[in-house]
Amino acid sequence: MSEVDDFQVTKGQLRIEPATAADYERIGDLTVDAYLQAGHFEDPQHEYLNFVRQVAQRDAQCDIFVARKDGHTIASMTLTQAGNEYADIALEGELEIRMLSVDPAVQRSGAGRAMVLAAIEYARQLPEIHTVSLTTGGHWSAARKLYESLGFIHRPERDWVVPDTDIRLVVYTLLLDG
Repeated sequence: MSEVDDFQVTKGQLRIEPATAADYERIGDLTVDAYLQAGHFEDPQHEYLNFVRQVAQRDAQCDIFVARKDGHTIASMTLTQAGNEYADIALEGELEIRMLSVDPAVQRSGAGRAMVLAAIEYARQLPEIHTVSLTTGGHWSAARKLYESLGFIHRPERDWVVPDTDIRLVVYTLLLDG
């Protein structure tokens, strides 16, 4: 459902491009693997993990991108906007990054950074977008350091708790300069 035709970015050895139907199973698997490896969930059949495996449904309403290295999909992310049922925190004029996941076997390789940079480039091509927003775990220090190193600012007034849990999520935004 890409709003920008033929969006593709090359960052070093990575090619970041829209997902295709052939990517759906891999996207679901790598997202679940990343969340389990990080300790965010213990049960691979958790309701939320089943939700993130529904890639085809999400791709029909959002923009999903993958990063490929040597022809292998190693990362994915979902981009959405305010008013979309997949948006958690996006306000009008914001492009929200969701479900950014990197295969645990290649984490800390720069793939996550490349994905965020690609999302920023993509947002700049959308005339109605002035900000990129995202949510991350309150205690996920590596992710927070990454976002802060790219200029994202923590917006504590927008932090939230996942309903029916004690999971506190923090919100970051990056204002796009003209």
